[in-house]
Amino acid sequence: MRRIAITLLFFVMSSIAMAQKKPTIMILPSDHWCEMRYFMTTYDNQGTKVKTPNYQQAFMEDTEIGPVISKIGQILTGMGYSLKDAEQEIKSINTMTAEDNVTLSKSSGASLVESPLDMLKRRIKCDVLIQISWDLSRSGGGHATTFTLEAFDSYTNKRIATSTGSTQGQGSVPDLLAAAVQQNVKPFDKQMDKWFDDQKKNGREINLTVRCWDSWENDLETEYDGEELTDCIQNWLKQNCVGGVFNLSDGTESFAQFEQVRIPLTDERGNAMDARAFATLLRKYLAKSPYNITAKVMQRGLGEAILVLGEK
Repeated sequence: MRRIAITLLFFVMSSIAMAQKKPTIMILPSDHWCEMRYFMTTYDNQGTKVKTPNYQQAFMEDTEIGPVISKIGQILTGMGYSLKDAEQEIKSINTMTAEDNVTLSKSSGASLVESPLDMLKRRIKCDVLIQISWDLSRSGGGHATTFTLEAFDSYTNKRIATSTGSTQGQGSVPDLLAAAVQQNVKPFDKQMDKWFDDQKKNGREINLTVRCWDSWENDLETEYDGEELTDCIQNWLKQNCVGGVFNLSDGTESFAQFEQVRIPLTDERGNAMDARAFATLLRKYLAKSPYNITAKVMQRGLGEAILVLGEK
């Protein structure tokens, strides 16, 4: 009886721990903070010049950002969040960038296009990206520190939580910010919990685009067993999306844009599910009879995948 009681207690405690699990997070300086301190770089996105934060430069040259993230990370991990170390991953990002720069498509020789932030999110695979910015001013015998903490869904880039506050006193910037965040973190935590509860109940939101290579002899209006391919794909989504939830926002005979596609947080093996993994399941489904379609999966960040039909 005692052994049974211990087993039941362990099961209950494990269930509680599973229910209380919080999302994985990554903390970075905000775009505004990087802009004000000139930690920005420009890259070419298919002919368009795009400015983006240079996180590697910020971590190397700024003496405050590392300790600030460490302090805030301690607060959030103490509340049950799992923190991914962005600084350590950024140190190896140049190697991956060099590899991607020499990666070309098999058919056209096109190169990969991905922003540094998308590359970082894909590599670390966190649920939530938290951005921090702050301003420091003198006040009497000490300093007044004002901060803004914003949380974004890494898959959709939607803002899911925000917190602002200020504190006055003496001490280092990391210590002052930690005190200010500690005083204002509870509403922020509640917003995060509400978002994560929705994810667990209704699934993670992604975007899925289905396109056709111009060399393919068929299109999305081609019929299989009496149904057009677009309808066949929608039937598959109804069966594999959480609650059958998705939205066909736009479509033609060669293009279908699915938004607000709700996918499980994990696959049947317990591995984290992202847009690419979900699109790969669809690719494998279409590779079988009666479709027998060869397709290529391309990824944009964690939350968007493109399935191109007709060839690899």
